[in-house]
Amino acid sequence: MNAGKKLIWKLFLIIASFYGCKDDTTVSEIEQGQVTDAEGNVYRTVKIGGQWWMAENLRIRSFNTGDPMAFILSTDSAGWANSLQANCCVYQDNPAAPGLLYNKAAVSDPRGIAPAGWHIATDLDWQNLERFIGLSSSESNQTGWRGFDEGDKLKKAGLNAWVRYDNVWASDSYKFSALAGGCRLPDSRYSVPSGISFAGFWWTATAKQQGESWYRYIDYKSSRIFRSYTYDGYGMSIRCVKD
Repeated sequence: MNAGKKLIWKLFLIIASFYGCKDDTTVSEIEQGQVTDAEGNVYRTVKIGGQWWMAENLRIRSFNTGDPMAFILSTDSAGWANSLQANCCVYQDNPAAPGLLYNKAAVSDPRGIAPAGWHIATDLDWQNLERFIGLSSSESNQTGWRGFDEGDKLKKAGLNAWVRYDNVWASDSYKFSALAGGCRLPDSRYSVPSGISFAGFWWTATAKQQGESWYRYIDYKSSRIFRSYTYDGYGMSIRCVKD
């Protein structure tokens, strides 16, 4: 091997070593833990920007008081349409769905569904998270699609996580591990084809006005994060934040 090739090889090894160490350090600096809900379900947790977040979607079927919640099957359109009661369901009754979908009545019920010492993420909690991972303050207050690649930073990476589309790559940079669970419409239909592995919708605990609340939406075709508000009768996933 001549001197020129030896030099190039040494530079390659130095660069590879540098980036390898950098990645290891980044991963090791992310604090992770776990939390258990009132039913005994255990969730991974992660600390992002001073906030402890659940790194999985909520899947409890009862309140913290022990009272059962209304679990609505796909065939029960009338039961789901009753948005005055706290409803939950599984997307198309699919056991592989990443957590449950809840209507807003379940979110706001005073009996509570978040683990003890935790609460359902508010719009402000989501904004704080978004600002920490890259959104500006002005962008975080906007509606619609915002940012550049913040959605990809939250998406769980891997072949079995999100449907692959064009140059949209999930990186899960902060171990938030967002998975697409789809949503259920007020008339009890499901979001099709925007379902499992395609689109994720998360309620916030924050009302916009009577009967409407803020939510977040992440899609397989976009690297950004969508913020808006909608009718409380929808069924969406939930993430919780430590008090």
